Amino acid sequence: DPMPMCGVPHHSAANYIAKLVRKGYRVAICEQTEEASKTKKLVKREVVRVVTPGTPIDPQLLEPGESVYLAAVCASGETVGAAFLDISTGEFRATQAGGSDAWPRIVADIESYAPRELLFPASLGPLVRAGFANTPHTAPLPLREPTSEPTPDELSTATAIPDVYAGATLTSVDDWIWQSDESVSLLTKQFGARSLDGYGLAGKSEAIRAAGSCLRYAQETQRAAAAHISDLVYFEPQDHLVLDHITVRNLELVEALGGAGVARSLLDTIDETVTGMGARLLRSWLLRPSIRRGEIEARHGAVAELHASYMKREALRNLLKEVADVERLTGRLNLGSATPRDLVALRRSLDQVPRIREILIKCSASLLQVLNDSTDELVDVRTLLEAAIEDDPPAKVIDGGAIRNGYSTELDELRSLSRDAKQTIAALEAEERARSGIGTLRIRYNNVFGYFIEVSKANAARVPADYERRQTLTNAERFTTAPLKEWESKVLGAEERILQLESEIFGLICRQVAAETSRIQATARALARLDGLSSLAETAVRRRYVLPAMHDGDEIEIVHGRHPVIEVFNEEPFVPNSVYLNNSTDRLLIITGPNMGGKSTVLRQTALICILAQMGSFVPAEKARLPLLDRVWTRVGASDDLSRGRSTFMVEMTETAAILHSATPRSL
Repeated sequence: DPMPMCGVPHHSAANYIAKLVRKGYRVAICEQTEEASKTKKLVKREVVRVVTPGTPIDPQLLEPGESVYLAAVCASGETVGAAFLDISTGEFRATQAGGSDAWPRIVADIESYAPRELLFPASLGPLVRAGFANTPHTAPLPLREPTSEPTPDELSTATAIPDVYAGATLTSVDDWIWQSDESVSLLTKQFGARSLDGYGLAGKSEAIRAAGSCLRYAQETQRAAAAHISDLVYFEPQDHLVLDHITVRNLELVEALGGAGVARSLLDTIDETVTGMGARLLRSWLLRPSIRRGEIEARHGAVAELHASYMKREALRNLLKEVADVERLTGRLNLGSATPRDLVALRRSLDQVPRIREILIKCSASLLQVLNDSTDELVDVRTLLEAAIEDDPPAKVIDGGAIRNGYSTELDELRSLSRDAKQTIAALEAEERARSGIGTLRIRYNNVFGYFIEVSKANAARVPADYERRQTLTNAERFTTAPLKEWESKVLGAEERILQLESEIFGLICRQVAAETSRIQATARALARLDGLSSLAETAVRRRYVLPAMHDGDEIEIVHGRHPVIEVFNEEPFVPNSVYLNNSTDRLLIITGPNMGGKSTVLRQTALICILAQMGSFVPAEKARLPLLDRVWTRVGASDDLSRGRSTFMVEMTETAAILHSATPRSL
């Protein structure tokens, strides 16, 4: 059976890979792994990396403000475990739930993280699908295996991965990979630990199995140890304000229902971050708001201080604008795909840290003081990169010129020899003209014969006796001499050795910097949090938000609240609304009015204000007193689910029943 094939330019392959990966395919990247000069047979080639929907690391395959998670789920009896790994940054989390409601609780977390790829044991396939399909108040994640080949038109259209994805690619993995003992061994080796108890995983066998399979899959696809995956955080299911995908969609938290260009989401409204790291963290805070009052109020305190001081806020934001995506730079460094320009970006980012700390040391908010203590100035790393890497290096180390003059004596000597080649050629040419008396003699070069002396046919009889004939042309003869061959050997050997030595030096520098990964990651996380907090402060100033008062009671009191999105993007002035609810006498509000009267606006605005407060933001109101919620439920708008044979009415009744059965006294 003939297999149709096509070729693409290697320098733009990432665009084609993105197209395939988005459709759920896995792409194997093969490269030549030995030098052609060292063998007379076919050169050796190997698969050096496999790009899958859940494991992209190339900048062309990633959106700066969106995390890309690889997830794994497994179960034993009524115990379900899940793990989430962002291989581009090294973020690694795991959880486990037990009992009859284990699947719904794990599904809620999977919906929250919205992974691009979900791993599961092959023997668990039917149970996995049933677990998603039968979970109340959740439509099944559109998990799929590739169902069709990309068309020629699709392949010919170079497109990057879009911002929003409907679901994850389902990947079945052999059962032997999910063995508990194997997972424990793999994880302890990765973290350099004797036990996983210190990671909160004591007795969490399903979480361990899920995490182990995630890590193994990442290592096998990247063909690397992935040393930047240096920590694993265990969290209890729903240890944050739970927002299932229906609520996220109905409240338009990260994507407007009207589609791109039609309306705006809440994230569009509040995102004033200036780094990719901060943008991803802000999105995470929005989709998984905190339920811990101390954490929420610590963020509020930091935002309040930056809100009150224009000088501090503006100075920090200006410095953060010079910070690259250090989290992902560190990931590429550890996965062996960093470029010279990545190292320059890392150095320039770290150069901002001392000046950022000068501002933070003057801050009084406890969280800002913690961030100041968490940022490492990494003087040793900055000094190394300053001494070793050129300020404006080439895109790839094989292009030459990435290592700074003065860093390597051997490299400097080789460069000097190569640089002086033109002057040497001119001197040799003048010498041979004088010796032979042939004024038109030229020393030339081509890839086939290297350096040679070219003499016209008319002067061929005058060449010295020590000339060795190399080639006869129609109008000229080409020769070489012993001195020319000796010099050629030095020059050509020098150029080859320069590229080889630069690659060796660059690899050594990358390993030296990668050895400080934990310090770099800690600083990157601190900078991301600082960007997120300063973004919330900037939004509060621009949108006239106020600091909410959080309490442990059950009262929601919002005075003259505003819908944060409509007030910004609607042409008409927004009319504020006040809301009061509690869990005893005023548990339920019935809102009536004509079509387009603003009923849904009041519903959504109340939820959005509560979510903003628990993520650590100020809120659009004159005053707000808010309790700690554990979940927000929504039943907004009519829709059917024809793929599962459910009418609009059935969808409405199913979702309403799920709310009535599952809501707690702290649910809104």
